[in-house]
Amino acid sequence: MIDASDITALILAGGRGMRMGGVDKGLLSFNGVPLVQHTLQRLQSCGGVGHMLINANRHLNTYAAFGVPVVSDDLANFAGPLAGFLAGLTHCTTPYLLTVPCDTPMFPLDLASRLAAALETHQADIAMASAPVADDNGQQPLRPQPVFCLLRAELRNSLTHFTQAGGRKVGAWTGQHHTVLVPFDQAGDDPQAFFNANTPTELQQAERHTP
Repeated sequence: MIDASDITALILAGGRGMRMGGVDKGLLSFNGVPLVQHTLQRLQSCGGVGHMLINANRHLNTYAAFGVPVVSDDLANFAGPLAGFLAGLTHCTTPYLLTVPCDTPMFPLDLASRLAAALETHQADIAMASAPVADDNGQQPLRPQPVFCLLRAELRNSLTHFTQAGGRKVGAWTGQHHTVLVPFDQAGDDPQAFFNANTPTELQQAERHTP
């Protein structure tokens, strides 16, 4: 059984926020607190992780004030989530790294424990969440949620080589390793849990959905 103390959670807040008008998304207010603070509090309340990091590339002093170590991308020009993954793996001191974006404020409280259980059961390298997403036909098939991953920290060298070769797609890299998809469509699961706020309107929608 993977112990919570062996998992470091990495909050991804290093993007450009272009669909938010270029603002630093992690610092936007959600129900009265910055999104990154809300994510920290949600991770703390779930009890599934022992350590935390924030991946940010702007306003580093502001992020540091939340009391969690801040790590920035080594790759230039806002290279995407994999740059954040790599920054997290580089600074992670535990055997496992959990990645969580700052713009999905309703993610499941049992995210870490369910991913950890699947990783161990399947002896996988990566456990990735999958969740229902509405399609054009009104159906809700399960779709991978590639920025919600539990990774073995030993994958750092693999990701270093992949990004140095120009790789930027999360799925292209995780596809090189034994990855198990973990469904979050069970009884009691919130179908909106993985709703991510890319625009101001979507952020307002997420606020209305929360209890």
